[in-house]
Amino acid sequence: MQKYIPKMYKKNIFDVNYEKLKKNGIKCILFDLDNTLLTVNSNKIDKKIGNFINKLKKDFSIYVISNNSNKKRLEIVTNTLDIPYIYFALKPLSFGFKKIIKKYGYKPNEMCIIGDQIITDVLGGNRIGIFTILIEPLESKELKITSINRFLERKIIQKMENLGKFKKGVFYE
Repeated sequence: MQKYIPKMYKKNIFDVNYEKLKKNGIKCILFDLDNTLLTVNSNKIDKKIGNFINKLKKDFSIYVISNNSNKKRLEIVTNTLDIPYIYFALKPLSFGFKKIIKKYGYKPNEMCIIGDQIITDVLGGNRIGIFTILIEPLESKELKITSINRFLERKIIQKMENLGKFKKGVFYE
């Protein structure tokens, strides 16, 4: 069960204590795309998120890592933010994470992933030793594959809650 538990759990990307991450040696932040930075059918970054990412870039290297296979959509979003991306990352497999580690020279303990799914973002990050932060999804609308993940996620959360290891909606650092 431990592999499904995020190191931090927050309402959204704005509630994360980035100063604490920096003090703990995090140099690289990986953001999931769908329902973390953008709603599922959007490819337009709103000004608040754009300004926020630009502020974070002063202290961290920022990347988007997404299971989404729509390369054109990822390019539109990441070009707007002026950040690199990995698309079709196959999270929770280590492929996308290792690509960033190899290409940019980070160690897993210098990295953090922020995403809205336990099955992909948290499990994938925990498996490779990256600091994991779970946030609530931006909206309830999901991609078809994500709805399957959400079904499995609900079962995992119920089991973790029964064991007293995690409680949905109870945020922590």
